[in-house]
Amino acid sequence: MARKSNQKTKMLLLCQLMLKKGDEDHPISTARLLEELDRQGVSAERKSIYADMEALREFGLDVQCRKGKDGGWFVGERDFQLPELKLLVDAVQSSRFISKKKSDTLIRKLEGLTSEHQARQLRRQVYVDRRVKTENETVYYAIDKLHTAIASGKAVTFRYFDYNVKKEQVFRREGRRYTVSPYGLIWSDENYYLVGWDHQKEKLRRYRVDKMASLSLTSLSREGDESCKNFDLVEFGQKHFHMLSGREAKVRLRCENWLVNIMLDRFGQDIMLIPDGEDHFVFTVDAVVSSQFYGWLLGLDAGAELTAPQWAVEEYHARLREALEGKKQQE
Repeated sequence: MARKSNQKTKMLLLCQLMLKKGDEDHPISTARLLEELDRQGVSAERKSIYADMEALREFGLDVQCRKGKDGGWFVGERDFQLPELKLLVDAVQSSRFISKKKSDTLIRKLEGLTSEHQARQLRRQVYVDRRVKTENETVYYAIDKLHTAIASGKAVTFRYFDYNVKKEQVFRREGRRYTVSPYGLIWSDENYYLVGWDHQKEKLRRYRVDKMASLSLTSLSREGDESCKNFDLVEFGQKHFHMLSGREAKVRLRCENWLVNIMLDRFGQDIMLIPDGEDHFVFTVDAVVSSQFYGWLLGLDAGAELTAPQWAVEEYHARLREALEGKKQQE
């Protein structure tokens, strides 16, 4: 490479070297910086390095200097510290909706936010029990497009499908496009769901983002009824168990005290727990009663009792009887 007399790239090269190679555990000596610059065709003197490092500090780079035998220059505070990057890498690796190929790409980009030495610590595997990565890479871009639609108040269109036993896509509504006004995205049970106003059905519905095809942003303004004006995404997510449809109701539960943490995790810290004797508490919460709700309740054994509304109590007991009768017939 030809020697650069004007040295216009000197500061850029120094900044790049510090970010890529210099961290607290691997400071770069002045002599090595001079060697790296020389390799790039830029000459420099030892005394100029000090002035250049001061200029980088003024620019905003947290350049530190450690004196002594193993001393040198390094970058202290960065936009992302190593523990933060490890958390992000773990989240990317464990996210089902991000394909393996896209995960690898994102992690390589995250590695570029720290030194090459610390980046090696990010190349690790996080074990998630029975994790299945999606093969649908369009999900990554669909989420971004849906966020754009929500922010701009525009409707989207898409085709919606299920899988058959041959793992083939079977489109609903005979392949006709859905027109939906997005109101929010919910990440539940390792899947992204769109909550939006269906223009054809004229009601709020939920859609799995990974089951959308040919998603398009339209110029149509967002639609909805009165319930959409004060739409609360958090409240909606708490009511719907695993995003299944059902009948909304004020549900009253009587629970044993050991279930306090489970109920707070499920319904949030704002629910009012009322003591009912020494060993139980009761509370009322808005929830969408579905088969998944009944299944969740059954999984709590005898620790939780559904006491209202009456129609839900009767329906739940009827399902329990059907399950017991079915088990007896199998025996």
